[in-house]
Amino acid sequence: MRFISILLKKSWEGTINCYKTHTCNELRKNDVEKEVTLSGWLYRKRDHGNLIFVDLRDFYGITQLVFNNDKDFFGEISNLKSESVITVTGVVKARTEATINSSISTGEIEVMVGNLHVESEVEFHHDEEIAKEERGILASIAGEQEYPKNMRFKYRFLDLRREKARNNIILRSRVITELRKLMIEQGFLEIQTPILTASSPEGARDYLVPSRLNPGKFYALPQAPQIFKQLLMVSGFDKYFQIAPCFRDEDARADRSPGEFYQLDLEMSFVVQEDIFQVIESTLYKVFTKFSCKSVDKGFPRITYKEAMLKYGSDKPDLRNPLLISDVTEIFRDSGFNIFKSNIELGMVVRAIPAPKTAEEPRSFFDKKIEHVQKEFGAKGLGYITFDKDGTAKGPVAKFLDDNRLNCIREITNIKPGDSVFFASDKENGAAAIAGKVRSLLGSELGLIDDNVFKFCWIIDFPYFVYDDKSKKIDFFHNPFSMPHGGLKDLEEKDPLDIFAYQYDLVCNGIELSSGAIRNNKLDIVYKAFAIAGYSKEEVDTKFGALVRAFRFGVPPHGGIAPGVDRMVMLLADEPNIHEVVCFPMNQQGEDVLMGAPSEVDNKHLRELSLQVIE
Repeated sequence: MRFISILLKKSWEGTINCYKTHTCNELRKNDVEKEVTLSGWLYRKRDHGNLIFVDLRDFYGITQLVFNNDKDFFGEISNLKSESVITVTGVVKARTEATINSSISTGEIEVMVGNLHVESEVEFHHDEEIAKEERGILASIAGEQEYPKNMRFKYRFLDLRREKARNNIILRSRVITELRKLMIEQGFLEIQTPILTASSPEGARDYLVPSRLNPGKFYALPQAPQIFKQLLMVSGFDKYFQIAPCFRDEDARADRSPGEFYQLDLEMSFVVQEDIFQVIESTLYKVFTKFSCKSVDKGFPRITYKEAMLKYGSDKPDLRNPLLISDVTEIFRDSGFNIFKSNIELGMVVRAIPAPKTAEEPRSFFDKKIEHVQKEFGAKGLGYITFDKDGTAKGPVAKFLDDNRLNCIREITNIKPGDSVFFASDKENGAAAIAGKVRSLLGSELGLIDDNVFKFCWIIDFPYFVYDDKSKKIDFFHNPFSMPHGGLKDLEEKDPLDIFAYQYDLVCNGIELSSGAIRNNKLDIVYKAFAIAGYSKEEVDTKFGALVRAFRFGVPPHGGIAPGVDRMVMLLADEPNIHEVVCFPMNQQGEDVLMGAPSEVDNKHLRELSLQVIE
C-alpha cells in the first residue's frame, strides 16, 4: 500500500494538490468557500478578456468555472480546445442574483480556479478533410445540431457525449434494470442460453460462424432462444427469462436494427394464453408509467387478427387513431360503379375509410392520397365521396350510387355532413394494406393522433397456415411451434387455411413489441403440422433433433413471449428511429462504420477455417 501511495503522490507532483473530488452536478450554495477538485470535459468557453468562463461537464452534469488572468495557466486555458479533459482545484463562490443559471442544478455557484491540470488535449487529424469532420462533430456536442447518421456513427464515442444521446443510453440501462427486477419479483429465473448454436428455419436468414475444429461446418447465431427456452421447460424450470441478444440477417427499417437486437425473452410452464398476458401487462404497465410522462391505457384490448386487418388495415394497429375501416363490398355489388362492380365479380373486396371534416378540402387533398397509394401499391382502386354540410354526396363515385346505397355508406362508416370517405378495392389482403395506409395518412394529416398516450393491444387468433403464392404451397403463417386451437383434431379435419393458432402479438402505438405463443408440446401434433407445411418426419427429426428427443420424455404445457427491448426504449425515449437507443448501432447497410465491420479477412485466417472467397 505504501508503494502505491508513493506512486499516486508522484503522479500529481507539480500539477495540483489532490482534494476530495466532486462531480460536476454536486456543488451547491452550502458549499460556498470550500476548496474543491473537479474533473471533466471542457464543454463551453466564453472569453471576456480578463476572465474566461468555462462550463465543465462530466457524466453527472455541468459546473461553471472562472479563470482569472492573474494566473499562470490563463493562456493555457485560453488556447485549450473544447472537449479536452482537465482537472481543476478552486474555491466555490456564490453567483450574484443576476448571474444565476436556473437551467442547471449547480447554477447558483461557480468555482474560482486556483490550479489547472490538462489531462488530455484534443488533437485533430493531420488530414484536413478528416479534421473538418472531427471539428464538425465536436461542435455538434454543444450545439445539439444533427449530423448525417454515418458521420455520427463513425464518431459514436463523441456523439454519445451529446445530452440527448447519452440520456437515451441511460434510459435503456434503467429500463433493462427495471425489467430484470420485475421478472425476478414474479418468480422468474434468469438463465443464459448459447450464442453459438445450430441453424434452424425461423423465418429470417441466419448469421453463420465457421468452425475451425470441424471444417466445412457452421454454427449459427440464434435468431431467438426459441428452442432452448422450450427445452428449459422440458427440463423442469418453471419460469425462465433473460435479456436475450438475437441475431437476424434482415434489412433495416425505422423500428428494426440490422443484425442484432435484444428482447425480454420469457417462457412459463403450465399456463394458458391469459397467464402470459397478465405477466406482460403488469410488467410493461409498470415500466411505461415509470419511465414516461405520457399516460398509459391500462386496458390491453384483445383484437383478433381478422378484426385488426378489417378495422385497421394492419396487424399492428395504432389505436390512438380513431378512424375505423369498414367493409362496403355488398354496397358496391351490382352497383353502377363498374370499376368496383367488376372487381367484386373477380373476388375482390371494397373497404371504406372515413375522413372527418374534409368535405371542403381542395381537390389536391384527395388527389394526393390517390397518388400516394398508386406510388406505393401500384393501385388504381382508390375512390372517394364527399358529403356537404347539407348531406349532399359529391365526387367521382357518388354519381354512380343511388340514395339507398349512399345512406348505407353513411350508416356503416358513421359519416356526418361535412365528412368524406375513401374507398380501396383489391383482393382482401391488398385492400387491407391500402386502406390501412390511407387510415394512417389521414390520422396524421388531420391531427387525430394523441402523441401523449401509449395504447397497447393484443392481436390474437392468427392463422396457423398461409398459402404462399410464390412457392405455390402451404407454409406456416407465424411460429411453427404454436398450438392450434383444436389440437390434432383441427390439423386432421379442417382446411389448413381455416385453422387458428394460440399465437399473439403485443402492439403499442402501431409498433409491434413482441410475438409469442402457447407452444405445441405433443410430438404427433408437431409431425402433423410440419407435414401440412411439406416437411417429412425425417426432415423434422433432422432440423429439430434436440426438441424431438426432448418431447419424448414428458413435456409440460408451456408458452412464452419476447418483447423487444430496443423498441420499448425507442417508444419511451420518443425517438422515431431505433438507431437512437442503441449504443453502437449499424447503419442501414448493416455496417459498423465505427469499427469497420464487416471487413475482409486475410487468407491465412480463411485457410484455418477451411474457407475460400470466390470473387
